[in-house]
Amino acid sequence: MRRIPLIAAALSLFISVPVFAQEWIEYENRIDFFAVNLPGQPMSRDITYQSEYGITLPGRVYTIDARGHYSVTVVDYSNIEKLEGERVKSCKAAGGEGDTCNDHARGDLRGATVYATWNLLKRDAKVIHFVYTNADRVEGTELHLANPDGSRTFASFFMHENRLYILEGTVPKGSPPPVLFQQSMAFLDKDGKRIRYDTTYSNGFPAPRRVR
Repeated sequence: MRRIPLIAAALSLFISVPVFAQEWIEYENRIDFFAVNLPGQPMSRDITYQSEYGITLPGRVYTIDARGHYSVTVVDYSNIEKLEGERVKSCKAAGGEGDTCNDHARGDLRGATVYATWNLLKRDAKVIHFVYTNADRVEGTELHLANPDGSRTFASFFMHENRLYILEGTVPKGSPPPVLFQQSMAFLDKDGKRIRYDTTYSNGFPAPRRVR
């Protein structure tokens, strides 16, 4: 594993949080263009991710175990059309027929957050909260699970500039929810500046005007 550089900053909070929140850091990642508050420096590893229609995509997962388990998974969908096109071509060359050789790239891309959410819904856990959400106007979904051991998992799913972001924070039984983690998700541009849109951002459509 390799450690990813981080930027620690003083946190000005406008919400009620536990005292130990002073130890949290604001982690910025310019490789995968996001920022989030974490209880320390995460470790990272490269992964492969299977899309809904079976395309293998590259990704990275950033994890830390401190007062719970926290992870941010980033999957790069930017080459999904090329990869699906190659699959379709090979399928037809092999004599595939019917829906087998259909191009599912657009559906794979548009349904990425739904599919990622579905994968968590299949866990052995009780759904206690499931809603639409946004982070700086980037739309997504939010899911809370009660696990059999009494712990709780708080997850969010976003799609920005053809990257899928999956945030998971699992805290022990009786612990407060990971508010700092859950509400701090931000997206960065190529210069490392935080992005906030004027209206709702929906991946695959023209980006709205930025207000910062």
